[in-house]
Amino acid sequence: MESSRLSHDTIIISCGTRLAEIDCLKAQKHIRNYTMDKKVFNRILIATLGVILAIPVGAQENLPFPPSASGSTAAYSMQQSTYNPLPAENRLPDDAPNILIVLIDDVGPGQTDAFGGEIHTPTLNKISKEGVAYNRFHTTAMCSPTRAALLTGRNHHRVGNGQITELANDWDGYVGIIPKSSATVAEVLKNYGYRTAAWGKWHNTPAQQITAAGPFDFWPAGYGFEYFYGFLAGEASQYEPQLVRNTTYVDHPHTSDGHDYYHLSEDLADDAIHWLKDHKAFAPDKPFLMYWASGASHGPHQVPKEWADKYKGKFDDGWDEYRKRVYVRAKELGWIPKNAQLTPRPPTLASWDSIPEDEKPFQRRLMEVYAGFTEHADVQVGRIVDEIDNLGYGENTMIFYIWGDNGASAEGQNGTISELLAQNSIPTTTQQQIEALDSLGGLDVLGSPKTDNMYHAGWAWAGASPYQGTKLLASYFGGTRNPMAVRWPAKIKPTAKPHSQFLDVNDVVPTIYDILDITPPRMVNGVPQDKIDGISFKSTLNDASAKEVQPTQYFEIMGSRAIYHDGWIASAIGPRLPWESGLPAGIKEWNPANDKWQLYNLNEDWTQANDLADKMPAKLEEMKKLFLIELTENQGLPVGGGLWVPLLHPELRLVPPYTSWNFPVAITRMPEVAAPSLGNKDNVVTVNTDVPANANGVIYALGGFSGGLTLYVKENVLSYEYNLFEIQRTHIRAKGKLAAGKHKIEVKTTYVEPKPAGPLKVVLSVDGKEIASGIVPTSAPLLFTANDALDFGIDLGSPVGLEYYDLAPFKFNGTIKNASVKYLGTPAQIKKERGETDNQIPAAN
Repeated sequence: MESSRLSHDTIIISCGTRLAEIDCLKAQKHIRNYTMDKKVFNRILIATLGVILAIPVGAQENLPFPPSASGSTAAYSMQQSTYNPLPAENRLPDDAPNILIVLIDDVGPGQTDAFGGEIHTPTLNKISKEGVAYNRFHTTAMCSPTRAALLTGRNHHRVGNGQITELANDWDGYVGIIPKSSATVAEVLKNYGYRTAAWGKWHNTPAQQITAAGPFDFWPAGYGFEYFYGFLAGEASQYEPQLVRNTTYVDHPHTSDGHDYYHLSEDLADDAIHWLKDHKAFAPDKPFLMYWASGASHGPHQVPKEWADKYKGKFDDGWDEYRKRVYVRAKELGWIPKNAQLTPRPPTLASWDSIPEDEKPFQRRLMEVYAGFTEHADVQVGRIVDEIDNLGYGENTMIFYIWGDNGASAEGQNGTISELLAQNSIPTTTQQQIEALDSLGGLDVLGSPKTDNMYHAGWAWAGASPYQGTKLLASYFGGTRNPMAVRWPAKIKPTAKPHSQFLDVNDVVPTIYDILDITPPRMVNGVPQDKIDGISFKSTLNDASAKEVQPTQYFEIMGSRAIYHDGWIASAIGPRLPWESGLPAGIKEWNPANDKWQLYNLNEDWTQANDLADKMPAKLEEMKKLFLIELTENQGLPVGGGLWVPLLHPELRLVPPYTSWNFPVAITRMPEVAAPSLGNKDNVVTVNTDVPANANGVIYALGGFSGGLTLYVKENVLSYEYNLFEIQRTHIRAKGKLAAGKHKIEVKTTYVEPKPAGPLKVVLSVDGKEIASGIVPTSAPLLFTANDALDFGIDLGSPVGLEYYDLAPFKFNGTIKNASVKYLGTPAQIKKERGETDNQIPAAN
């Protein structure tokens, strides 16, 4: 077969212009080491040239718009001048709709009762019945990537989000930053006259930039959202979240939705409703864009007990039977075709019958809590929709209700009371989980502030019915196929028939632009823009039989990958399955070239049940080449690039660029991802205090009740607690009482054995004298939490300590004058511990 090796000269000759040269050099950077046949080579050049040719000449090329001209004419005096202001220019159609985008987190296509599941979702039912629903809509199989694609209309690697932001690395497709060359829909619509606002989970800001110091370029405000209320990380406690309003960390209200308790989903709905009322009062004729992504039903699964109790007994027969029931009901509803097959349970995933009887109540309750949590989130969406209708906006508001940013999450693995146990690779048994839960009060504690529970992966797989994957598997529809309902009473005629065009999350933005007659700009704020990858599906909104608009779409997350083209899909599972604990043998030597691919004819096989790879090797090779073209053109190389940090270089994960910190005041709300690693680095913490006669309160705390460490004073006794994800708590207490007056308190932490999760020695000293010490048997090698913080003088988030849980936030009644943290060892030793070399990615990236 004739082949070509791409070179700089070849690309320049093929492309010609300077603008083309820039884009082609970008392509060359990604494929310089690949030799391929000429057909593939030409596809890459054509795809790259699409960046330049995609936007028609004469469109509004530059945003923001220039200042409006004045119609008045100034002369020497006001009397001689002509005053004739021109009317404000309206750049939108007269009937431009309001837009609400709802994104639910970590839910599967087989969970909502709107389409065959058993979790009641009245709002999704309402939107689908009053509009249209798509049963072949797709996401990326992971949260940050889906959000980046949804907000920009581009593929996730093109906008630097090949994985979650916390695992960013230096390859273009994995930097964890949406580039300014890919303006979001909020940025564009704001320039055209929309008011823009976002609520809930963001998870598209670099992890090291989410402190109160910013910078704020990559916060929602920097991406066109004039208002934001929510959290920047990937998850949050539903009861004690770390929240941001615009660019400021704020306290959450004491209660929500008129109840005597607080819940995040309710608070986000309350705030959105308040914003809508303000909009009606202050800008009633201006259209709005609302993006509401609460973070539910991502872990931790937390909801008041009465919501979980609604599902008592409904899942007693386990995930295998649940999956079968959903499959039958989805067919009865016409949501999946009659010939769709129910795919079998993966061999490495436990059957319900294999679960010991004494563990089943625990597994059932985890699912009951999740179901209540999910229904509760849908009800909050309903409150927002009701307010839109009550304010008179309903007729001309276009609602995109996307049921899932990826499939249901199997990251809870065997079921857990503290989800980060799995991420830290700390082995536990289900019996240990149950015993720890019993010490807190038993099964009814699940879903409360005292647990960060997530259900067994079997429930996630069941929630993917009839598909075979879950979140993190871009190879199967269980990870990528998520229902979407669209309601727009003014323009969309409701239909009960599912719309079955193959769509992707990146198609939402171009559809909005198409409806508003907006041509994607070539320049925004002086930055040349990347091409839009999505395709408008406006033509399908009122025609369930309309021609498919998206002929080709690739998928790739952490090495799991697939390529769809004209009714066919080829896929490779990748190096690991998300429900398997630990790392498979040989995974560090994983080579994607050795992966076994599968091939499916989707015109005959709705669920990827019948692998045709062995029967049609030529077709499979054609699809694999197409995947390489698409991945290359979207700067997705190397295959599995999102695994660089977690698989090959875990020492580079979430490491701040400093080795010492000086805090001149008692700082609070320092996100754990940007804070010093007090629980897994050799370090010394020094706090200068003025202690009162009756001393009580937190000196400092890192993390939350689900996992963390804390130094506190209770009745003048200095105490330290290391909370290993509720499974193991180590208490170190001084024997004597802390005298009133000025004191220098030090906590020195060193590894007994320098290995991940190794034991720690902790020494407490006051004014240079050791007063207590102890051994922490097992340490957390990565993080305690995803969205809690380091606080001095108070424990503002979820309280770490068991002894002061009911006294939280347990503010120190003395004075903290200043504090410092220093990693122990020379700079070279610290660098070695991090695993850095001069050729590696700097830890601060």
